[in-house]
Amino acid sequence: MDPLTAARRLLGAALQGRGVSATIVEVEAYGGPLDGPWPDAASHSFRGFGGRNWVMFGPAGRLYTYRSHGIHVCANVVCATEEVAGAVLLRAAAVATGIDVAQARRGDSTRQAALARGPGNLCSALGITMDDNGIDLFDPRSSVRLTLGDERDGAEGPRVGVSKAADRPWRFWLADRPEVSSYRRSPRAPAPGESD
Repeated sequence: MDPLTAARRLLGAALQGRGVSATIVEVEAYGGPLDGPWPDAASHSFRGFGGRNWVMFGPAGRLYTYRSHGIHVCANVVCATEEVAGAVLLRAAAVATGIDVAQARRGDSTRQAALARGPGNLCSALGITMDDNGIDLFDPRSSVRLTLGDERDGAEGPRVGVSKAADRPWRFWLADRPEVSSYRRSPRAPAPGESD
């Protein structure tokens, strides 16, 4: 499945992880290398297979985790076929059950709407770690699981914080949800309209 279709399909899906379940309310699509079907200079797989990005090259349904700025764990759902890279970053979710567990992980002063707002906070709230890299999200034995629901219509716009391919409308979210993060353009990105 192509990353844009997969991103839209993940809106409203249920994500369960270590005592917390949440509804996905915001995602971003990421393609792959220049010679692939969805070239994407902002993707971790743009320079090809190697290092930690091997998970992005399939099979679909795997969890790809990485550290943002060397600190926050972020999670992606791999969506492409084997040897073709593509993934969807999980940007925000609405915690449905296990609120007390998520609150303990995120801190007592964190408002409920902010428990899983932002990719690093989402992973923290659901207990997703770097050790989850490569797990099958559809295996009932996995510590982190994904359940697709009915397709939902979402809003779309540019991805948050990327400096390359910054104008692509590859971010999708459920409108009017307080858990959705604010849009922030990277200061390293070209002026709006000057990036692909």
